[in-house]
Amino acid sequence: MTSVDELHEKACARAHLEDFGSDSYVEGLTVLVASLSTEARLNDVGRHVLFGKLVKLLVHRLQIEDWYRRHPQIEDEKLLAPLIGVGLPRTGSSALSHLLNEDPQVRSLAAWMTMEPCPPPSTVPSPDPRIAAAQKSIEQQHRAAPGLAAMVPASALGPAECVEMLALDFKSHVFGCFAHVPSYQDWLMHHADLRSAYRYERRVLKLLQWGLPQRPWRLKAPAHLPHIEALTHVFDDARLVCTHRDPVAVMPSCFGLYEATTAMFTDHVDRSLIGKQNIDTWSLGMQRMMRFRDHGGEQRCFDIDHREMQRDPIGVVERLYDWLGQPVTPQFRAGMQQWWRDNAADRQTVTYKPLEAYGQDKARVEAAFAPYIERFITPCGVNSAHGQT
Repeated sequence: MTSVDELHEKACARAHLEDFGSDSYVEGLTVLVASLSTEARLNDVGRHVLFGKLVKLLVHRLQIEDWYRRHPQIEDEKLLAPLIGVGLPRTGSSALSHLLNEDPQVRSLAAWMTMEPCPPPSTVPSPDPRIAAAQKSIEQQHRAAPGLAAMVPASALGPAECVEMLALDFKSHVFGCFAHVPSYQDWLMHHADLRSAYRYERRVLKLLQWGLPQRPWRLKAPAHLPHIEALTHVFDDARLVCTHRDPVAVMPSCFGLYEATTAMFTDHVDRSLIGKQNIDTWSLGMQRMMRFRDHGGEQRCFDIDHREMQRDPIGVVERLYDWLGQPVTPQFRAGMQQWWRDNAADRQTVTYKPLEAYGQDKARVEAAFAPYIERFITPCGVNSAHGQT
């Protein structure tokens, strides 16, 4: 059984550094290591890859802290008010983030940045070799799980989710995507304080933009939902774009994604656990999101219905930008149109197993998400002052 001390030792030896910064990450790492060791039933590949990932995350912390030690002025970087995508998984948020990535006046969290955040991009001559390395890694992952590329198209330059940034504090739903870690998931949902993880994300974003023109970040992750209070406490000027879709349509896709990623690292995929854990996580997350909106957060949210996004994606973004008070330039519009033609318009349709394959059914999903369905999923679109109708 790999210990936390062993992981620390390996990271220090690899990075030739010793300062991990705040100890806020230690509890999450400890819970995660125990869960991976006793519950995940990892195969040889899983043990090698996932414990290797923990070491790599620790190496990243060491490197980040070293850059701050040598260049304390990074702390003075100002983060302009970000736009952060939230909403259930599989609701069109990835397509939206790619469209927003076409705006030359903003900065997205590119996949390659999450894989190797150090050194800061401004210090590396173009072309940055990390981009090609990240693309190779993504292609290797898609070869290991052939169906994954159709479920979640990805590229080194494309926008990634914040879960990889939160993983640096070992408080992230990304780990549950790749392994059965129910005790860690319970701790994350009900006991962990994610304010430290979001503060560390801010720390990394400052490092990534240091020395570059100041632009607002476009961020996103469905996994923000259960932790919306912590997110909006730390990013107190953030505005939120919420994507919506019927959970009955969302859940089979979500289950299939979790099964595909987990199957790479265990020979004992537990579909019933995948079904229950996803429904519990996302229904509770949406309850917390609605509570946040009901207690002063409504004006910070813009709603997008999945059906409207499919019918008129450019129009949806134009309405979003009107709400933000920002222009959609001709260059931005042309970039969105080109991306949609090249990627989304003819995207391969994926067939998923029925809910029953994961021990669930339509009635259970509708019961779990009943308040959300009543409030947002209507025949004519989302039911919100700021959304589409």
